[in-house]
Amino acid sequence: MSHSARNHGATISAAIAKLAAQVTDAAERIRPVVVEIPVEQIEGLVPNIETEVFFKLENLQTTGSFKLRGASNKILSLSPEEAAKGVIAASNGNHGLGVAAAARAAGIAAEVFVSNHVSPTKARRIEDYGARIKRIGNDPLEAELAARAAASEQGKVFISPYNDAQVMAGQGTIAVELLRQLPPLDAIFIAVGGGGLIGGIGAYMKFASPQTEIVGCWPENSPVLYESIKAGRILDVPEGPTLSESTAGGLEPGSVTLEVCSHVIDSSVLVSESEILDAMRRVRDLKGWVIEGAAAVAVAAFLQNAERYRGKRVAVIICGANVSEKVLSALG
Repeated sequence: MSHSARNHGATISAAIAKLAAQVTDAAERIRPVVVEIPVEQIEGLVPNIETEVFFKLENLQTTGSFKLRGASNKILSLSPEEAAKGVIAASNGNHGLGVAAAARAAGIAAEVFVSNHVSPTKARRIEDYGARIKRIGNDPLEAELAARAAASEQGKVFISPYNDAQVMAGQGTIAVELLRQLPPLDAIFIAVGGGGLIGGIGAYMKFASPQTEIVGCWPENSPVLYESIKAGRILDVPEGPTLSESTAGGLEPGSVTLEVCSHVIDSSVLVSESEILDAMRRVRDLKGWVIEGAAAVAVAAFLQNAERYRGKRVAVIICGANVSEKVLSALG
């Protein structure tokens, strides 16, 4: 299911222009610590469709996910006083790994709040980077709110997975690389959870390549930001189980991503769980890669709409490859 919201006449708002400038700054700031990730043209993903499809392989980042970008930008932006106190984050996986790795690289302490449903493998990997784990509640949003409260009480900086302009700017550095690697681009498919990734990429592209369509991709079972954008306010949307574990969970009240994403997302696609699983299997069979459910959401969204992009040049963000035991068993 897809929905178009493209507004060709929209001008770049001051907020979007400011975020685009922050992305440019972030690209320079994180260059020494975050690897520039290659793109690869993918042949045979959709037979008989003359579309140039490129995967941006963020699964090859040190932590297996793009989240290292935003975490590194935030941590490298801290004052010496803030860094000395250490940081607190909340995540059931990739963001926690990113914060833990970025904190270790910067030589500062980190604590990561997780829900009780965190994958044991991801929890161990976060601890392996030297961060402390605190388990709380049965929902990622519950852990997130508890982490923010703890940071406030302890006078530490809280690093949100998405509700932070510096984190968004760090994620947006993917767009800087894409335009260096693949100009021009007709569309970019991006999985959406809290909106930090698509917010950062979209803001920069509106400034640097406004003709590029920004396609937001959601699991049907977890469309929180999608429904919130339609309503113009953050909603508490019922969620079902999803293979896209990295995009699951509610939105923190007052999240800055709502306004940004409302302005930068041109069209939206919702995909079913069977489409996500099919996309994971198709990439595995074609390339031998195991990608996580969130990455497969973007692939599935392209597959659902491939005919629309006949003859076009398209990038799909492969946002990570950190697959839980549960999702691996479903993959078969």
